[in-house]
This record gives sequence, C-alpha cells and structure tokens, in this order.
Amino acid sequence: QVQLVESGGGLVQAGGSLRLSCVASRRTFSTYAVGWFRQAPGNERDFVASISGSGSTTRYADSVKGRFTISRDNAKNTVYLQMNSLKPEDTAIYACAVLVNNIRWDYWGQGTQVTVSS
Repeated sequence: QVQLVESGGGLVQAGGSLRLSCVASRRTFSTYAVGWFRQAPGNERDFVASISGSGSTTRYADSVKGRFTISRDNAKNTVYLQMNSLKPEDTAIYACAVLVNNIRWDYWGQGTQVTVSS
C-alpha cells in the first residue's frame, strides 16, 4: 500500500504559477506510474497529467499541454506538477494517485486546493 500526500496549492492570479508536490510513503514508489487529476465543484474528476515510474514517459490533457509539466524525483519519492500560465478554469482540487497493475488509479491523496483569480 502507498500513502500519498499532496501540497503546494494556493491562491494565485491568472498568469501565475504554482508547483504541486505528491510525496509517497513507500520506497518502491519508483515502480509506479503516477497521475495528477483535478476536480472542480460540480464536475467529475479529470485527468491532468501522468508520468511513468522511470520518468521517461509523460502524458498531458490537451487543456494543460504547454503550460503544465510533470516530473519526478524517485530519490525523494516525490512527483511534481509545475503549473504555469494559470487560468481561472484551472481552479480545482488537485490530487495524485498511482497506477496499480497498469489498470486502475488508486491510493489517492487528500488533494490540494488550487484557486486562480481573474
């Protein structure tokens, strides 16, 4: 089992930047792909970005391509989400999860709130 803790959220003006962190409790964290997801009030949870265990492969939702960058430091059991050129529509709770058996996203963290003001 893996425990994930997100941090780095906050209130920022449109055009600003934030860096989110997802720290894992387990040393075998490097074997897992990790994804970032977000959920705005009244909306379903949406995929934002993912990164393979080695960090060699990344994927992004079209809405964040060119603005967000996912990366990881396995020595620190941490995955980052650098968010630049933030827009009000990026406002949501952002949470990370690991890909279990290449099938399902699981072991969700509690999430961190990102609010972008116009």
